[in-house]
Amino acid sequence: MTNFWSYYVWFMSALMIVGSIWLLWFTSRKRGSGDTADSVETTGHVWDGDLSEYNKPLPRWWINLFYLTIVFAIGYLIWYPSADKVDGIGGWSSKGQHDAEKAKADAKLKALFARFDGKGIDAMAMDAEALTTGKQVYANNCAVCHGSDAKGGKGFPNLSDAVWKFDGSPDGVLATVKGGVNVEGGRVAAMPGMAAVLGSEQAVTESAVYVQSLSGMKVDDALAAAGAKSFATVCAACHGADGKGNPALGAPNLTDADWLYGSTLEDIKYTIVNGRAGQMPAQEPLIGETQARLAAAYVYSLSQPKK
Repeated sequence: MTNFWSYYVWFMSALMIVGSIWLLWFTSRKRGSGDTADSVETTGHVWDGDLSEYNKPLPRWWINLFYLTIVFAIGYLIWYPSADKVDGIGGWSSKGQHDAEKAKADAKLKALFARFDGKGIDAMAMDAEALTTGKQVYANNCAVCHGSDAKGGKGFPNLSDAVWKFDGSPDGVLATVKGGVNVEGGRVAAMPGMAAVLGSEQAVTESAVYVQSLSGMKVDDALAAAGAKSFATVCAACHGADGKGNPALGAPNLTDADWLYGSTLEDIKYTIVNGRAGQMPAQEPLIGETQARLAAAYVYSLSQPKK
């Protein structure tokens, strides 16, 4: 907060307190000199010719309650941090309370997860207790994108099958969870837009049709044949001549029925024209080494045959 706003907050607070005191004093003054109708001030409103409303002050006990609220406000300003330059004599701050509560929670979590420190992913994937804990970590940190059932959605990979964009080994899954995708220090899987390389809308359509044919879809054979030539010269470098992809590059297998961004002709054309670079945040900086390992073990277990 700048000095201007700090002083502004103090000025407005003081103005409101002084204004409230003046308003209470002004409205609590005795009006009139007696108790007769003629000697007591009225609001000036008249109904039915002779019915008036007295303009008398509030009862003293009520006014005193209002004064107490002003005293409370002044005490509050002194005790608690009331502006950027004033910490308050009570020593309390929302940051301090947050840090204390977080430290307490972190200590409990550390004790809870300590038993899993250093355990291998494959070992935890067969440990019922580790999987239960890993499922909770997944639900709190991963389900928002990949779904509570881990089946993902458009743009978010299905984690419950055996289709892996990167290395699907225990260490490979852990590396993805810890480092993220298309973020600093993480895995890289960015497909550039190919519209300029292909050169025309027709070439884009032909390439998209050929990609559909790789997964067994019924397509126009002539368009697919033309697209095969473009695929061989433009796309095969990453996806392979057979279209089965390259886990080292994060290039997906185009011959199966798993489509991250959709399998319609328009979906595939959009991907070819604009490229794709979906991001996944690195989880280790967010949840720590042990929780990342537990989440990785749970995710890895989902793709393993059930015994």
